[in-house]
Amino acid sequence: MSQTYNFDQLIDRRGTGCLKYDCAVQRGKSPDLLPLWVADMDFATPGFITDALQERVRRGVFGYTEPTQSYHQAVADWMWRHHGWTPQAQWCTVTPGVVYALACAVRAFAQPGEAVLLQQPVYYPFAEVIQDNGRRMVNAPLTYDAHTASYSFDPQAFERAIQQEDVRLFLLCNPHNPVGLAWTAVQLRQMMDICARHDVVVVSDEIHADFALEGYHHTSVATLGPEVLDRCVICTSASKTFNLAGLQVSNIYIPNPQLRQRFRRQNAASGYSQANVLGLVATEAAYRHGDEWLHQLKDYLQGNIALVAEQLRRRTPELRLVTPQSTYLLWIDCRQLGLDDEGLRRLVEDQARLWLDMGDVFGPDGSGFIRINVACPRAVLSQAVGQLTDAVRAHVDA
Repeated sequence: MSQTYNFDQLIDRRGTGCLKYDCAVQRGKSPDLLPLWVADMDFATPGFITDALQERVRRGVFGYTEPTQSYHQAVADWMWRHHGWTPQAQWCTVTPGVVYALACAVRAFAQPGEAVLLQQPVYYPFAEVIQDNGRRMVNAPLTYDAHTASYSFDPQAFERAIQQEDVRLFLLCNPHNPVGLAWTAVQLRQMMDICARHDVVVVSDEIHADFALEGYHHTSVATLGPEVLDRCVICTSASKTFNLAGLQVSNIYIPNPQLRQRFRRQNAASGYSQANVLGLVATEAAYRHGDEWLHQLKDYLQGNIALVAEQLRRRTPELRLVTPQSTYLLWIDCRQLGLDDEGLRRLVEDQARLWLDMGDVFGPDGSGFIRINVACPRAVLSQAVGQLTDAVRAHVDA
């Protein structure tokens, strides 16, 4: 009989150096705001991971450690079971995180001043690693339909941006954070075909791959054929699925040996070699034993999403929930409130007493939106949504 996991459990994370709860003042926020911003879950780490960590701690030595054959097999088996592709161990470079890998890729595949493409509104470190490394950011924005509260991809605008700006590298967010879009195979093939025509390397950030919601499917670029694989860097990690970001392990797969060599050269230039030993242990345990936990987690998240959708529909129709297809991050269109970005921030923080990610940090195309993390116990989420809808009603009815 399978174990039942308790996602309603309230865990006090304060006083642990937790970024989500303990670092408000350092980030210019009031310490009493309820935080649903950073993509970090508030659920207890499952026992099959903590047991593996405790067993490794009992060994009492934490020297330089490399991923074992058993480790690579556990990752490969997970990717096959859940996403239909089998990564090879020789393709893998272990890094301390996907954002770190994005920065390595930017340096490896674009020269200073060359153009790197993204699709805003998108996870803000994409723009940061491009600009901080002296490369030129080019935006091919997603197309938003306010009537259906959904996003789509414009192939003509995408190709035009590549041609006009001589783009060398494309950072793909798959699935897309923050808009929650689960790219279809057709959409991805269009992107990959365009990139092939113009000799553009593709980095696919698939860190949220395990969160495709009911009725949707995650398509890895790895499943699109060998000609696509030959120009792709595929970024994976257990850190979102199992909330292991603090253990700092990501698996970056690059089938093309020339691209892999260039990436590894930048990794070495950063001074990084062996991974966090406990991160390796936790990742292997997660991928070996985490199927049922993930199944129950996704059921719980679906319930949380339904709660938000119903409360917004019933109390604040001025807020439009963008159709969620993947991730545990909800993207909400607040533009009917008639507020500029600073006014929206004041509503969220000063009236609703919430710490959320404001849409403009994801690029100018995110102006007027907010992002809410629903990976928390339902009682916490219910309180947060109540505070938000109360604040919106007070603003609208004033």
